[in-house]
Amino acid sequence: MPQLQDLVLTDRESTPVDHTFHPRDIVTGVGTVAESTGVPIGDNVVTASLRRTPTNRYKAVVKGTFPIVQTQTINGIDTPVVVRTANVEFNFSFDATSTEQERKNVVGMMASSLGTSKTLINDLLTKLQGVY
Repeated sequence: MPQLQDLVLTDRESTPVDHTFHPRDIVTGVGTVAESTGVPIGDNVVTASLRRTPTNRYKAVVKGTFPIVQTQTINGIDTPVVVRTANVEFNFSFDATSTEQERKNVVGMMASSLGTSKTLINDLLTKLQGVY
């Protein structure tokens, strides 16, 4: 069982930046790590959970929430406001009889599908181009 710990994720800026997410809490089996922006509504958050279903499957879910915050000025009062949010969700479902190597292979292939050279997935997600 992995301990809730720092998670360092690298973005795709022209000069890549590492973003460190620190443990926030664990509530009903969902671990949360966050990259603090100094304004809580603007924190980037990643959650991870695992549960076993009644049909003998393991459901793993990793979610990310990445808000964009701007300062809004009304009557001379500055207030941070979320103007948009990117939400990401990875769902994995494994049979209880699957092997660790099978799960490693599936996770590896899906991670590989997010590479910049994999235009089917990359352009769909980053350029918002539909599949034809």
